[in-house]
Amino acid sequence: MKPFIVSSLLLCCLPSVHAGWQAGAAKVDITPTESVPLAGYGGKTRMSSRVEHPIWIKALALRDETGATSVLITADLVGLSTKMVDRIARQALDKHGIQRERLILNTSHNHSCPVTEDVLWLYYELTPEETAARDRYTARLYAQYDELIGKAVANLVPADLAFEQGLAGVAVNRRRSRGPESRSMGGQVDQDVPVITVKTGDQLKAVVFGYSCHTTALGGLSISGDYAGFAQLELEKMNPGAIAMFVQNCGGDANPLPRIRGKDAEATDLARMYGRILAEAVNQVIAAKMTPLAGPLRAQLGETELFLQPGIPLDELKQRAPGLSGMPRREFEHFIRQHETQGGPPDHVAYPVQVWRFGGDFKIIALTGETVVDYSLKFKAAHGWNTTWVCGYNNNLLSYVPSLRVLKEGGYEGVTGMFEYGHRAPYTDTVEEQITKKVAELVRGTEAAR
Repeated sequence: MKPFIVSSLLLCCLPSVHAGWQAGAAKVDITPTESVPLAGYGGKTRMSSRVEHPIWIKALALRDETGATSVLITADLVGLSTKMVDRIARQALDKHGIQRERLILNTSHNHSCPVTEDVLWLYYELTPEETAARDRYTARLYAQYDELIGKAVANLVPADLAFEQGLAGVAVNRRRSRGPESRSMGGQVDQDVPVITVKTGDQLKAVVFGYSCHTTALGGLSISGDYAGFAQLELEKMNPGAIAMFVQNCGGDANPLPRIRGKDAEATDLARMYGRILAEAVNQVIAAKMTPLAGPLRAQLGETELFLQPGIPLDELKQRAPGLSGMPRREFEHFIRQHETQGGPPDHVAYPVQVWRFGGDFKIIALTGETVVDYSLKFKAAHGWNTTWVCGYNNNLLSYVPSLRVLKEGGYEGVTGMFEYGHRAPYTDTVEEQITKKVAELVRGTEAAR
């Protein structure tokens, strides 16, 4: 009996025969149950009138051989605010033990979803009834994020991960589509479609895919996930039993074009077609040979500061504000309040960056805000075209984040779009340098830990 007892004790202490990845995917339906104000476009409030298809939050939980658990969450939402990110992250840590650097919160920047909390708060002038509908939806959403993380972690099972990239041609650099004066602006796009598959044996459990393009094919009064929602539906139809998750990459200056305005049925058909194109690009990747991903998953979170140019002087703000209306007036009144309550609008903003490294070379660089395509192209060139996935629209919907090129060209994404985010002025010429330095530091940090 003694040898048997010793052998049993030794077996109890040995690593699991399934050493490697455990993965769990989950999704939660976040479709509103009442008419709600719709997000994403400034101007007159849009109240939803129908549901084209359900919208979702989805999660992939990954546990590596060290026992560390990381969670990627995608959402058919326009964005999250700092307040929302802090609350979701706190829930994830307190209830599920997920460290902040191991939680990526990505949104598709969908413009056919409900307004939530204080996201793009200067955009909307809601009635008390509309505000109450927004608040009811937001309260439910917080509970659903908590539910989602719990489900994904509970679903952890041994799994294999793989990565490869495809191509799609939906995105067009929208800065060139604004008339003859914009034709000299750069036409850069990133047509790569990065894909991660999660399999248990031969069964595809989850497919995570990304693209750099605004989800703005639609602009009517329907709830949907826009072209990215249609792509996810198509992929789940093509691959029964799998959860499809869309990651918005660096689509700050890209639109799905052409678009149709004022004809909802035709616009929906076009968005559905764009979704099918993207889904087919993903499915071709899945059907071909992919590169296995090893662990462990090393995660780092850092923060840099992006500095703002001087804003409009207080006297000028007060002089001009009475002649404005709508969102421009709300912007100026916001800056006046900042002068009166805190001595002036802030001269910088905090900018979080995350890096996840899988085993050796493959890494995800998760940037904050509406990053333009230059960042994706730059960081893939610097850190590996075939081993680097760059995504924007993580953390809070801070602002448009221009490259130096876009900043100098001017226009909406570089200059005029800053006011609607509550910032006093465009960024300074150091914006790209600051982000590049922080990304390089975090990438090196994940290397040093190897």
